[in-house]
Amino acid sequence: MKKIIVSGVVVFLSLAGVAHAAGDAAAGQEKSAMCAGCHGADGNSMVPTFPNLAGQGEKYLVKQIADFKGMATRKNDTMTGMAMTIATDQDVADLAAFYAAQTLNSTAVADESKLAKGREIYKGGNLQTGVPACQGCHGPTGAGNDAAGYPQLKGQHADYTMAQLRTFRDGSRSNDDRSVMRSALPRMTDDELEAVAHYIASLK
Repeated sequence: MKKIIVSGVVVFLSLAGVAHAAGDAAAGQEKSAMCAGCHGADGNSMVPTFPNLAGQGEKYLVKQIADFKGMATRKNDTMTGMAMTIATDQDVADLAAFYAAQTLNSTAVADESKLAKGREIYKGGNLQTGVPACQGCHGPTGAGNDAAGYPQLKGQHADYTMAQLRTFRDGSRSNDDRSVMRSALPRMTDDELEAVAHYIASLK
C-alpha cells in the first residue's frame, strides 16, 4: 500500500512539473510568428484594438490563453481560434516567457484632456461610489503584479482597454480574480472608464 501511495505521489509531482514547466523565451520567439500579425513581432502592437504583450507577466499570459481555450470566462472568436493552435502547456509557457522578456515600447496615444480625471480614479478610486483605486492591484506605474496574476497596464492602447473594461462591466468577460473588476466597474460611468483608459495609455 505504501508503495502505491509513494508511486502516486511521484506521478503527481511529475505531472505537476510538466503543467508548470518553466518557459523558454528563445523557443517562444520561434513559436510567436502566428501572434505577430496582431501583437507585433516583439509584442508591441501598432493597432489600437490589439493589446501590447511586451513585458506582460508570464502568469497572467498563461491564464489568458487557458481562458480563451476554455471559451467560458473570456470569449473572442479570433483569440479562441489562435489559442486552440497552441498545442501544449510547454508551448504556452514558452510564448509567455518570450513576451514577458520583451521591452514595452508603446505607441499608445492618450487624450490629454482626460488624464487628470483618469489619474484621480486610477490613484484614488471614487470614494462616493465605492470604486477602488486601480493602483491597488496594478501598481502606481501600471507595472502590474505578476506573482498575484494582475496584469501590466501601462502603455496599453486606450481602445483596447476600454473594450476590456466594458466587457468586465457587462459580465461577458468573467475571468477576473474574485470578481474584483466585475464588482467595481458597474459603479463607473462611460466617461470615467474612458478617462482611466487614457491615463493608462499615458503610463510609459
